Amino acid sequence: WVVVDFSHVKPGKGGAFVRTKLKNLKNGLLLEETFRAGEKFESPDLKHSTVQFLYAEGDLYNFLDQESFEQYTFNKKQVEPVLSYLLDNTNYTILFFEDKPIVVEAPTFMNLRVVETVPGVKGDTAQGGSKPAKLETGLTIHVPLFVTEGDVLKVDTRENLYIERVTEPSANKR
Repeated sequence: WVVVDFSHVKPGKGGAFVRTKLKNLKNGLLLEETFRAGEKFESPDLKHSTVQFLYAEGDLYNFLDQESFEQYTFNKKQVEPVLSYLLDNTNYTILFFEDKPIVVEAPTFMNLRVVETVPGVKGDTAQGGSKPAKLETGLTIHVPLFVTEGDVLKVDTRENLYIERVTEPSANKR
């Protein structure tokens, strides 16, 4: 389980508690649970591994472990959170639970090329507006008006947000 949302509550009477929304990484089930403040939990058997996205074949997505050279295949449901950020030969992280791969995580920031956007009109930038831009992975995000087709942008994969325009296309960084 992973904590998706939480709130710390300190009522006038009694002890404080934490209200949480949890997501099961194996099956995607959501659960709301309340815990007492200071409650302890057993550490799970988690491991991270760096993998490279190789190719998609139908609804299957193939990754190669960069250390052991073992290949992992995930179905579309398992990679759905990172589907908008899958690029060939790009490194991702796989989370293992009890030596079984359960989740693929995208780098926190990725450099992606703009493949389609409307041209900005001179003078529009004074208002600091935004326009939609389609990226090389198929994801559409809002970008400043000065961004043009072919620009490489740094994108926050957690929030699908434009961060900055990158002058030199470089490797994706975490």
